[in-house]
Amino acid sequence: MGDLLTIHFGVYMALAFVLYAIRRALKISRRYLPILAIGLGLLFSWLEGWGITYETTLRGIEYAFYMIMALSKQSGRFS
Repeated sequence: MGDLLTIHFGVYMALAFVLYAIRRALKISRRYLPILAIGLGLLFSWLEGWGITYETTLRGIEYAFYMIMALSKQSGRFS
C-alpha cells in the first residue's frame, strides 16, 4: 500500500497511459502489448538510471508488468 503514495506509482500510471495512447494511435493488436510494454519500460528505466545495469533492467521489467496490469484493469482485458 505504501507504493500507492510514492512517485513510482505516478511513473507506472504515466507509462501505462503512454502505452495506451501508442496502442490507440497506431492501432496495435493487443497481442503485441507485452512486447511494447517491455520495450517502453526498459527504455524509460535505462534513461532514468543513466545506463544499462542489472538493476535498471529489472526495474524496466517491473514497469512493464505494472503497465500491462494497469491496462488490463482499465479495460477488463487488452481490448
